[in-house]
Amino acid sequence: MHHIAVEHWLGTYGYLAVFVIVGLESLGLPLPGETTLLAAAAIAAQGRMHIWAVIGAAAGGAIVGDAVGYWIGRLGGLPLLRRYGRLIGLDDAKLERAKQFYRRHGGKTVFFGRFIALIRVAAAMLAGVTHMPYGRFTLFNATGGICWAAITGLVGYQFGQRLPAIERALGGTSRVLLVATTIAAVALIYVWRRSQRKAGAGQARSAGPRPPHERGPEAKAVTPPPPVR
Repeated sequence: MHHIAVEHWLGTYGYLAVFVIVGLESLGLPLPGETTLLAAAAIAAQGRMHIWAVIGAAAGGAIVGDAVGYWIGRLGGLPLLRRYGRLIGLDDAKLERAKQFYRRHGGKTVFFGRFIALIRVAAAMLAGVTHMPYGRFTLFNATGGICWAAITGLVGYQFGQRLPAIERALGGTSRVLLVATTIAAVALIYVWRRSQRKAGAGQARSAGPRPPHERGPEAKAVTPPPPVR
């Protein structure tokens, strides 16, 4: 969805657009929920919307969208994954590991996944597939949605308050494009740095000595011949 379309939807439907777009993204559709929240917050900084209403609409959309995604995963996701999971390399053993992971870290995944785009669209459905208790899911879903909407909305609001001066310096750049580009760049740098740290940690773990059966013939010990008597 182009930034001009985001401006159009916000100008036409206001808070409802924030609620629906964020909710559908949380459900798993490829829509710019975070960009919509940032754009609405920047508009609120110019006095055309109310920031706490924007945050409330985004939090409500995030919570409702994740709840629907959870029940889709719980009621129908597991049979689909067992039937078609092999197409994406997902077998019963990996599903069992996912269940074990959600038993130990499901709450943290639901909460912090709200702040990471790729995890945000899948965490709720996987929580349903792995049968994470709904009460526990709801607790972390609600707190994560509220914290994400408040932090992201206030960042966009503070940025929007400075947009007039920035636009004058840059020659009238579009508000939404400027906000979206800046936040996207920060997010990409953050994700890239995390992936680099994880890759480095993985290489360090795999750098240890290989077991004997995996070593080449040159690495095997050579037994010297017995001495000639």
